[in-house]
Amino acid sequence: MSTELPPDYKPWPALWAMVIGFFMILVDNTIVSVATPAIMEDFRTDYNTVIWVTSAYLLAYAVPLLVTGRLGDRFGPKNMYLLGLTIFTLASLWCGLTGSIEMLIVARVVQGFGAALITPQTMAVITRTFAPANRGAAMALWGATAGVATLVGPILGGVLVDSLGWEWIFFVNIPVGIIGFVLAVRLVPVLTTHTHTFDWLGVALSGIGVFLVVFGVQEGEKYDWGTIEGIVSVPLLIALGLVTFAAFVFWQSRIRKEPLVPLSLFRDRNFSLGNAGIALVSLSITAMSLPFFFYAQGVRGWSPTESALLMAPMAVVLILLAPFVGKLVDRTHPRNITLVGFGTAAVAMFWLSQLITPTTPVWQLCLPMALFGVSNACLWAPLSATATRNLPMASAGSGAGVYNTTRQIGAVLGSAAIAALIQARLTANGIEGSSQDLQDAGDAMPSAIQGPFAEAMSQTLYLPVAAFVVGLVLVLFLAKPTHAGHGGPRAAAKEAAPTA
Repeated sequence: MSTELPPDYKPWPALWAMVIGFFMILVDNTIVSVATPAIMEDFRTDYNTVIWVTSAYLLAYAVPLLVTGRLGDRFGPKNMYLLGLTIFTLASLWCGLTGSIEMLIVARVVQGFGAALITPQTMAVITRTFAPANRGAAMALWGATAGVATLVGPILGGVLVDSLGWEWIFFVNIPVGIIGFVLAVRLVPVLTTHTHTFDWLGVALSGIGVFLVVFGVQEGEKYDWGTIEGIVSVPLLIALGLVTFAAFVFWQSRIRKEPLVPLSLFRDRNFSLGNAGIALVSLSITAMSLPFFFYAQGVRGWSPTESALLMAPMAVVLILLAPFVGKLVDRTHPRNITLVGFGTAAVAMFWLSQLITPTTPVWQLCLPMALFGVSNACLWAPLSATATRNLPMASAGSGAGVYNTTRQIGAVLGSAAIAALIQARLTANGIEGSSQDLQDAGDAMPSAIQGPFAEAMSQTLYLPVAAFVVGLVLVLFLAKPTHAGHGGPRAAAKEAAPTA
């Protein structure tokens, strides 16, 4: 355990206090999915525009994460957590009160920034307050929280949309945020701060690079992957984004004092593979939820609550398995658990894609969802614990920032890619138009287009299937981590050397 705390310090109460805020911001990653058809109908907009409500949040969440971990090291993780929780809670109020799709997207950007301040502080507190031998159990709780929130979000959203309206998916954050703030003030310890420099050029390069790629991918189908205006085209934006991101990586390699992304972190095989794995998981879950809810509410005519309850088998299986998997994280090779996770996820998604038809019985849809619960239990916690276990203590903030950035970039790329894929498959299946052209809120679309629409949504699920297969291959190369020295003195010395 960290020497900055008394020997008899018990870290679990502080972790549980922070889990409340962490759970809330992660629920917001997915709670909007089930409300998207209602938001789209209320503001009379199209599929591509309404998906920006999700993408804007994820993008504003992802980009600042590279620096917010360092802000926690500099000003204290408790202070940054409380600031982020305040911003997030007030932005939630703004989201619920907004009267246009454009202002909702702007409010979601502010909300995402608040979430970016919160997330790395939770991982940093775990790393700095738990002994290495017990850190796996704490990270298992952290990872399980992410998994449960991802699945509970749509169910909670469905109930709120049906009973009170889509605005309440944001209003519900206000009391939760207040409770989380009070508990954090009382229970989270004040940890030693460290002086840091901040690479604002790196922040700008990474933000611009990710935004250009995401904008190009998500808007590509709208502009037929060609010219947007004048010399500006979709391929040009994507290419500029990739070049900018390459410049960011090069810039990080040249910084000798406190780069945003210490490239030495990636010398640890498990950190590299863990980052890649969690990006694929986030991409896949974000990508599968939107077409599934469009199918459930559009083709089948189910209410938001009814469609969200189809996720219940996932949540139940995950909750039942999470404690068991958490105990295994510190006892078995991470490859064993994650292979099961990615393997069952690929099977579950392919199985689900074959069931997306206008007449599939509900009980059949529940079967792959239950299997997907097994997948989530075997992915979130094991990947997070494995990726961070060998990091030197001095890299707690930067490691947390990189890991969470990778996870969120995976989610925002999943949102952008599925937006483009939905538009492409709808067009390929002879369906065009915005939501009001296809359906009224809560009612199934005309029977003549139910089949083609369902087929289009089914085809989009091949994206998460492919991502899970790639993850299955990656985790074959995971190495068995050790608890000794939290990466060992040599690793700590290597990490400290460039920042001395």
